[in-house]
Amino acid sequence: MGKMDSFQDLDVWKEAHKLVLMVYRITREFPNEEKFGLVTQMRRAAVSIPANIAEDFKRRGVQDKIRFYNTAESSLEELKYYFVLSKDLGYISSNDDLMTQAEITGRLLNGLITSTERRL
Repeated sequence: MGKMDSFQDLDVWKEAHKLVLMVYRITREFPNEEKFGLVTQMRRAAVSIPANIAEDFKRRGVQDKIRFYNTAESSLEELKYYFVLSKDLGYISSNDDLMTQAEITGRLLNGLITSTERRL
């Protein structure tokens, strides 16, 4: 792996950012009554994923890095639940694309955590 100059160079950040954009697009169509409910929760969880990856980028301590990556993982799992709930409530007809993007992000994040743990 070459030198990374920015968090934006990380594939995991790129995929997480795609997921955020997807969440913002789909939640625009949610009922107005969810504006301060599910929409806010979904967007907050989605943004937390790449934000924690970005925040970690300049940290030097391996334990700190793992903690931020784990927070991103937790937010990703929370977001997956919101995809299930959104489908069950009929706000979206399918959550397949969202879940696929979440899985891609999760695999990359897991790989990053594993490689970071090896540095301990």
